[in-house]
Amino acid sequence: MTTTATASRDSGEHPSDEDLVRRIRAGDTAMFEVLMRRYNQRLYRVARGILRNHADAEDVLQQAYLNAYAHLHQYEHRGSFAGWLTRIAVHEAFARHRRRAEAAPESIVGNGPSDRIPSPSPDPEQAALSSELRRNLETSIDSLAETYRPVFVLREVEGLSTSETAEALGLSEDTVKTRLRRARAMLREALAGDGRRPGDLLRFGLEQCDRVVAAVLARLTVTVSTGLERLS
Repeated sequence: MTTTATASRDSGEHPSDEDLVRRIRAGDTAMFEVLMRRYNQRLYRVARGILRNHADAEDVLQQAYLNAYAHLHQYEHRGSFAGWLTRIAVHEAFARHRRRAEAAPESIVGNGPSDRIPSPSPDPEQAALSSELRRNLETSIDSLAETYRPVFVLREVEGLSTSETAEALGLSEDTVKTRLRRARAMLREALAGDGRRPGDLLRFGLEQCDRVVAAVLARLTVTVSTGLERLS
C-alpha cells in the first residue's frame, strides 16, 4: 500500500492527486482506487484516533470515500486534495463519535481487546514484548481527550507537518502546536518506555486496505448502475 509521504508528487509512475481527480472527473473511475490506496492508512489512523475503535474506523473510511466521490466535482485546488479528503474523514468520524456517544456510555466504548492490532515478529519473546509496548502506547493515546488525539495521530503517528495537520483538522497552526505539546506531555512516560516510533502504531495492513477498497468499489458500482437504469 502506498504511503502518504509522496502522495501529491507527480511523476510518470505516480500521477499527482490533481491529475487523478481530473481523470476521474473525465470518466476514468478506476483511478479512484489509486486515490483510496494512497490515503487508506492516513484516513484510518485519524479515524481510529478519533473513535478508538477499529471497526468504526473502517466504516468511516468507506463512507468518507463515498462522500468524496459524490462531491468530487466540488473539490477546488485552493488547498491540497489530501487535506480536503482528510477533512471529509474527520467530519465523518466526529459525526459517528457523536452518534455512538448518544447510544452508549463513554466508559464502555472503544476500549475492548478487538481494537488492538498485533505486531508480527519471528521471535515469540520479542513479539510479546513488542505487542505489550504497542498496546501500552496505543492505550495511552486512546486515553487522551479527543481534543488532542487527532492532532497527535496526524503529527506523530502519520507524520504530517504542522500546516498539513492544521489544514486537515480546520485548526490554526498555533492551536496544533499547543495541542501537540500538551499531548506529548501527557504521553511522556509512555513514549519514553516504548521501543518503537509512534509512526509504527495503528498500522493499516494490506488485507484491511483491500477490504475497504473492494467494499467502496462495490457500492460505487451499484450506485452507478442504479443511476444508469434511472436514465434509461
